[in-house]
This record gives sequence, C-alpha cells and structure tokens, in this order.
Amino acid sequence: MTVPIPRPGKIVCVGLNYKDHAEEQGAELPAAPLLFAKFTTSLIGPGDPIVIPPIVTKCDYEAELGVVIGTTVRGVSKENAFEAVAGYVVANDVSARDLQFSDGQWTRGKSPDTFCPVGPLVPVAEVTDPHALAIRAILNGDTVQDSTTANLIFGIDEVIAYVSQTTTLEAGDLILTGTPAGVGVFRDPQRLLAPGDEITIEIDGVGSITNPVTAA
Repeated sequence: MTVPIPRPGKIVCVGLNYKDHAEEQGAELPAAPLLFAKFTTSLIGPGDPIVIPPIVTKCDYEAELGVVIGTTVRGVSKENAFEAVAGYVVANDVSARDLQFSDGQWTRGKSPDTFCPVGPLVPVAEVTDPHALAIRAILNGDTVQDSTTANLIFGIDEVIAYVSQTTTLEAGDLILTGTPAGVGVFRDPQRLLAPGDEITIEIDGVGSITNPVTAA
C-alpha cells in the first residue's frame, strides 16, 4: 500500500463535529471538541483495500476533511491557527461500530489496520475557504453522505487551537475534522460496509479517494 502523505506522528480526530450528524442521532451539540485518536498503522492510500478483520461485524464509512499540520505549535490562538496548516486531504474515518460502541471509548474501534484511507496533500494556498467545501461519500455508486464543511460545529482554526492547549502539534500530524450526516449505522435500514463494496469520498477542491472493501 502507498500512503500519499508521510506517516504522521499522530492522528487527532474530532467526533460529532457536524450539525447534521448530531441531528441524525438525536445528540446534543457538544460544548467543546470531542477528541479521539486513530493509530497511524490504520493509514492506507487511494485504491488500497479496506480490510475488515474477523472480529468486526459493523464496519462503517465516514467522509472527512483532513488537515495536515505544517509547523510545530503549542498553545496557538484561533486567530493564528491557520499559520500551522500545510494543507488538506480527503479522508475516510472507517469505523468498527460494534467495537466503538461496546468499548465505551473509541480508539480500538477506530484504529484497525487499513481503517484510515487518505488522499494526496492539497497545499493550503489552493483551498480558498476550507469551511465552504462540498463533501460526499459514495457507496457502490449511491451517494450516502452529501453535505458541506459549512456545517462544522467547530471550525478548523478552533480545533487546532483547542488541541494545542494540551498537546504539541508537530509537522506532519493529521487532524480529521469530523463527518456529516448519512453514516451507515444511523441509516434506516443500516447500510454498512461489506466485502465487495467500493467506497468513494469526495471533497470539492481537495479531490477524491476510492477504496475497495475486502475481508481479512
């Protein structure tokens, strides 16, 4: 597999960060960013297979805008946060819902190998407004997520500033900013990933990635 960005020191993720995603599950909007991590061994590139391990019975997709940090920052202000951004990637925060919900915390369910497909880096100067990008997930040709980063609850600058209050962000670190409505586990009926599927994530101005789904 070929990951199109250097392996980051850490992957910081934000849960429940789209208004429409909170609404689809009947959740209150969070008062502060809800942070969790994915292990870096989950990274794969475009075209690489998402491999579902035997232990996972509910594998889900999550279209996300990824932010790649370009310089080391700690305690950065919201006003200066974008100075730390190198660029953006299309990402899929693949999730083992059965493990995520049964564990009570999310690390194991978010971190199986191959559960973080990412696309090539688009330099920050090429994205005029990261808070106004159409974002979609397309499963086997059907659009299952269709939203915009304008629905983010906490913007990219807010997230960077919040994370850096306690954790040094280093060049190459990856931040996944959350997913909009339409994930498989909250659809009726549920529509989860299965071997033989193909999932595409598209973000206007950033690109798209497509990955097949297989069983281990």
